[in-house]
Amino acid sequence: MKDYIEERAIHIANYIIENNATVRQTAKKFGISKSTVHKDVTDRLVIINPSLAAQARVVLDVNKSERHIRGGMATREKYLHQHG
Repeated sequence: MKDYIEERAIHIANYIIENNATVRQTAKKFGISKSTVHKDVTDRLVIINPSLAAQARVVLDVNKSERHIRGGMATREKYLHQHG
């Protein structure tokens, strides 16, 4: 694996952990696709640094379990502004 890809995977994981960031936020910050973020954290990082991968995975799992709530709140805000 290329060195820059390994470094990127580590930077991505650290960003997710430090900022409690979602895959979407992380992708936007690093200028890469959501699938690249996901692949870096779930596939590549497990080989490079398993403990860091596990920490990032915890944050991503929490975000995934809460996403329906965030989506509902965003929809609510949208309609409050349109009809308010």
